[in-house]
Amino acid sequence: MIDAGIETERLAHLDRVLHTYVDKALIPGVQTLIWRHDRLVHHDCHGFVDVEARTEVAENTLYRLYSMTKPITSVALMMLYEQGHFLLENPVSRWIPEFAHTEVWAGGTADAPETRPLDEPLTIHHVLTHTSGLTYGFQYNHPVDELYRRARLGDFYAKADYDLDGCMERLAAQPLQFAPGTSWNYSMSTDVCGALVERMSGMKLDAFCAQHIFEPLGMTDTGFVAPEADVERCSPLYVFAPGKGMNRLASPRSMTRPPVMLSGGGGLVGTGSDYLRFCRMLLGGGQLDGVRVLSPRTVAFMMTNHLPGGATMNEMGQATFAETAMAGTGFGLGFSVLESPAENGALGSPGLAGWGGAASTIFWVDPHEDLAVVFMTQLLPSNTYPLRRHLQAGVYQALVD
Repeated sequence: MIDAGIETERLAHLDRVLHTYVDKALIPGVQTLIWRHDRLVHHDCHGFVDVEARTEVAENTLYRLYSMTKPITSVALMMLYEQGHFLLENPVSRWIPEFAHTEVWAGGTADAPETRPLDEPLTIHHVLTHTSGLTYGFQYNHPVDELYRRARLGDFYAKADYDLDGCMERLAAQPLQFAPGTSWNYSMSTDVCGALVERMSGMKLDAFCAQHIFEPLGMTDTGFVAPEADVERCSPLYVFAPGKGMNRLASPRSMTRPPVMLSGGGGLVGTGSDYLRFCRMLLGGGQLDGVRVLSPRTVAFMMTNHLPGGATMNEMGQATFAETAMAGTGFGLGFSVLESPAENGALGSPGLAGWGGAASTIFWVDPHEDLAVVFMTQLLPSNTYPLRRHLQAGVYQALVD
């Protein structure tokens, strides 16, 4: 049968591959949603949310979105752009003065860093595109990463006991890895975007997102914490350990504990169906079910490669860690943007935009194919298995129109 230009029998290839990962106990369970031409063509749930309790994946299962939070925070910030609160070239320090005296790494070691003043200020465009020079503590590519770990910044295993303002104070005190705009590095840039949302709007990030994104789009199960009453819908978190396989890392109840810091870079929890509504808004040029969040031009602008000269992330020196395969891929304002499917080595269209989360979740929207895909599971780290490559191959081989 052909539905919305998809030969649905061919989706069995995709399901078989993903189900095999579950059946071999490599990942706990999977949920895959495919939307095309204004309808849900495929919604597959297989395996377990909680492997030990044998709780099966359900349509209303709640997941840690981790870095799939980033595009939502970027949309929140660009809503304020549309309202005239800022220009992309404005310095971050206008709203976050803690960054007024941030310097850039010039050499030395983590114990004896050498820094120098910035030639050009850190701008909002830099933090939206991850060309800021910021980093994450869980990366191990540079001495500045070590400085982040010592400051308990961006480290999975060191929960923040400071709020977003405290995060900005700590973050601005660290040197940038490189001069803003000269390279690309996956980083806490989107946490800075979240702080910008708070300081420009006068609202806490969770309240802003709820009022201006989640409620208007009908994303009723998305937020920075899951309700205690919904703990049975929450996912345990698993981690892959070499030689030991899949091990439980965090309980479902951890999702119901309100965070001290509202992380615009990785703090949201939600369902696959909710995230699909966000994707449908993007696919609809900023509108869903008659509710407009952004203009079509702003959405297209965000899903355009903004790296200098049309460079890819690899050409801009991205580090080894990333949520998706980066060959042939640029970066827009909060999204990766596919430039060359051939160079990327996977089926897809130029202009495909998306991102993934640390627990192996992923989404993308493909305006050329009028297609949106959301995939959910809960396994760290995201590069344990080539799930996203299988997803892309399995979805696009089923398109027949």
